[in-house]
Amino acid sequence: MKERRRPRQVADVVREELSRLIRTEVSDPAVGFATLTDVVLSSDLRSARVFVSVFGGEGAFEKSVAALNRVAPMLRGMVGRNCGLRFAPELRFEEDHSIERGARIEELLKHLPPPPEGEDGEGGNKE
Repeated sequence: MKERRRPRQVADVVREELSRLIRTEVSDPAVGFATLTDVVLSSDLRSARVFVSVFGGEGAFEKSVAALNRVAPMLRGMVGRNCGLRFAPELRFEEDHSIERGARIEELLKHLPPPPEGEDGEGGNKE
C-alpha cells in the first residue's frame, strides 16, 4: 500500500514546488497564465507528467506548454534540490483541457429544460 501512496505524495510536493518556481523563477512571458492542475509520477519517481491549464485560446496552450518544456531541465534541478529527492524526475509538461470541458458541460446543463412536474428523476415513487 505504501508503494502506491508514495508517488502521489511526492507528486503533490513536486506540484506545489513547481507552481512556486514557475511563479518566482520563470520570466518567459510565453508561459502566460499557466496553472498546474496535476502531476503524475512514474512508480520509480524518475519521470513526471505535469498537466497545465492555461487562460487563453488554443494558441496560448501551445505557447505556454512549449515554454515550460524549454525550461523543464532548469526546473528539474531546482525541484530535486528543493524537495530533497534522490532523483529529480524528468518533467514533461502537457496540456490539460479538463477545466474547459467542465465549463462547457456546466454551460450545457444550464440550458437543459427542467424536468416535468411530478417526476423525481430517479424512476421511483414520490411518497
